[in-house]
Amino acid sequence: MNPALLLLGALLVPALATADSCPDWNPAHAALQLTALQAQLSQWDTQYHRDGVSAIADELYDQARLRLDHWQQCFSALDSGSPHPLQAARGTIAHPVPHTGVGKHAEQATVADWLRHKTDVWVQPKVDGVAVTVTYRQGRLHQVISRGDGVQGHDWTANARAIAALSRPLPQPVDLVLQGELYWRYEGHVQARDGSDNARGRVAGLMARTQLDAADGARIGLFAWDWPEGPPTLPERLAGLAALGFELEARYSQPITDADQANQWRNHWYNTPLPFASDGLILRLSQRPPASRWQAKVPYWIAAWKYPYAQALAHVREVTFSIGRTGRITPVLELLPVRLDDRTVRRVSVGSLDRWRAMDIRPGDQVAVQLAGLTIPRLGDVVWRAPERQPLTVPDPGAYHALSCWRPTEGCQAQFRARLAWLSGKQGLHMPHVGAGTWERLIQAGKVDDLAGWLLLDAQALAEVPQLGARSSARLLESLQAARRHGLQGWLKALGAPAMGTSSTGQTWQQLANRSLEQWQAQPGIGATRARHLFEFFRHPDVLSVADTLRTVGIEGFTG
Repeated sequence: MNPALLLLGALLVPALATADSCPDWNPAHAALQLTALQAQLSQWDTQYHRDGVSAIADELYDQARLRLDHWQQCFSALDSGSPHPLQAARGTIAHPVPHTGVGKHAEQATVADWLRHKTDVWVQPKVDGVAVTVTYRQGRLHQVISRGDGVQGHDWTANARAIAALSRPLPQPVDLVLQGELYWRYEGHVQARDGSDNARGRVAGLMARTQLDAADGARIGLFAWDWPEGPPTLPERLAGLAALGFELEARYSQPITDADQANQWRNHWYNTPLPFASDGLILRLSQRPPASRWQAKVPYWIAAWKYPYAQALAHVREVTFSIGRTGRITPVLELLPVRLDDRTVRRVSVGSLDRWRAMDIRPGDQVAVQLAGLTIPRLGDVVWRAPERQPLTVPDPGAYHALSCWRPTEGCQAQFRARLAWLSGKQGLHMPHVGAGTWERLIQAGKVDDLAGWLLLDAQALAEVPQLGARSSARLLESLQAARRHGLQGWLKALGAPAMGTSSTGQTWQQLANRSLEQWQAQPGIGATRARHLFEFFRHPDVLSVADTLRTVGIEGFTG
């Protein structure tokens, strides 16, 4: 976690992963939730600042702290005060000049507001590393202090001497105090493609070691984002830094006049190969107050415009269990809506029952959600768990399989509906204007209780379906009747029969149903397992019942 992100002050990033409304909690439950989240944040702070361990992605940490702020506003009467997020970072060595914080933005509109009435503004990539003060005496490294709480940090000088970018003598024998970011060196890191890659946590962990070796030190660079006691304007400071061997800063600093230009550079650096990871854009005024006036809080002369979150922190509202056509049980997390990129995510699949059991996700838990391929929500890790574990009714996986639930009986509604959706979909009978909503309406009206009886529905029966107008009824009847034109092969796909290859060509239903297990296994391309599945399919009572209905209505291949 970048300490600069944690300063108390104006957090201008919208709570992208926080519901706008306050949770509907009674005081006792609210107190429990606040205490649990405060404890979790304190643990993460200690792990990072004391042990150099980044136990959580930085953007998830930021959202978790925003979540706590939101809850504290909702339940202000219960707020007993949170420890300063940098409390665990405070060391014993005072900075020559305090580290300021930075106001954070997520929207171009708020950046435009910040820029209003400001002139001589410059932008830089927001380097994703570990903030330090670096002091030189007579051109030689004298001291490196971790950022700490902005006022006091830890002495990192011993390890810093193994960092070539710091330990080399300067070309001039000057006394110098720099503030900057220790970063992990990359060859062509594209933030939009590669993400943070835990670059910040890697550097923090190395600096927390008892001893840093030269090989790791060679992979660490310094981006000197400020020279507190340097020349009065940024161009002068950049030129002076370049003369001292710090050339990267000038290469990645650009003047701007408005938010559109800022956005252009933000997009450019987000999608362009850089030698470091970055998590946004820094905007800074060329001129700022004398270093003697700097304080460890958010100033007016610097701001950050963060990149879009790669993953959002989502509150689990409910855990449901979807049962598919084949009986596969898929746990689904119903979420309080969260924004991720330009999408609103309300639900995400866990993938499998085994994964859900291993993760043990319950309502109230907070999880990470990403976008796979920029479109499909994908579950990440559990970020922290609700202090109260709610019991859940979990479907018995032994009760559901490829031949279960051919009728909407108790416990079978989900799988039966999945069978209908498959039957009418593109992979089945491709019935126009017939989807999940249509089937649900017919089921609720008592018109569908198996997979083929709906073929007998007529105009009078459909007229009895609530809220189904004459035009919709006529169109639906046409689609239902069109299903009769499909023959045996189409219906076998629609019913989900195991694949048979060419072994069913020219055969009738009865001929296929009469095959023994040995005869199925003798068919080309059909092994022992599929032969058993086919044998069981054609002899299952519910399948035979559907076949009888299809024979009754005259479907080709069932009547012979």
